Amino acid sequence: MNSFIDAAIRACQEVHALINNKDNASLFTTYETGFGGDISNGVDLQAESICFSHLSSFGSIFSEESGWMSPESFTNIYLDPIDGSDNFVSIFPYYGISIARVIDGNTTEAIVCNLANGDLFIRTKDEYYIAALNNPSQKNPIIINVSAKVGLFEKAPEHPELVKKLMDKKLKFRSPGALALSLAYAPYVKYVLFLGTMRPYDIQAGLYLSEHLYVFQDDRYILMSPDEELFKQIRLIVEKEYF
Repeated sequence: MNSFIDAAIRACQEVHALINNKDNASLFTTYETGFGGDISNGVDLQAESICFSHLSSFGSIFSEESGWMSPESFTNIYLDPIDGSDNFVSIFPYYGISIARVIDGNTTEAIVCNLANGDLFIRTKDEYYIAALNNPSQKNPIIINVSAKVGLFEKAPEHPELVKKLMDKKLKFRSPGALALSLAYAPYVKYVLFLGTMRPYDIQAGLYLSEHLYVFQDDRYILMSPDEELFKQIRLIVEKEYF
């Protein structure tokens, strides 16, 4: 039994119960710009408070909304309380929670929960699986989807030239707007591509979850794919034809 994962699941379940009440106007209230630079919604701040109450005993928390909620330490927890909060307030079902625990610089546990459908991605040093939020004890293997037809290109509208190059190569994609979720779903799609600012609460959990794929990450972009040849093809496009 992993007490940190158990606590993270309870946090996700409590946030899920909170957001199921779409008549709760406080979830949609806008506030000032959060630590990460985006406008905070009520759902972000309420989810952060719930996660802090469940996780603060396991390490120092660094959250998109508040930054360091306790002093940085040997054990740090990177939290995006609502990944894709604009999707949530738009009633677009692709939003969730991203949590990663890092001990002495090494990620030891990660959990990404899609609150819209209950998918729960979990990796520890000993396990890697998907479960349902309403039945987390039923652990199912994550199997690469060899039938995938599309990739996920987060922030695609900000890179129209690269969009054209990918489309010229018939590398179809979607841009759903929740990076941590997209990284977690990487085994199920042809590829995941992101260009932009690398913020630990956005990427730490997802990178650990999908570390078994072909992965490249630096301060410019992230690329993941289950397919080595496709991975090399897209890297060539990004490196040689875009940067």
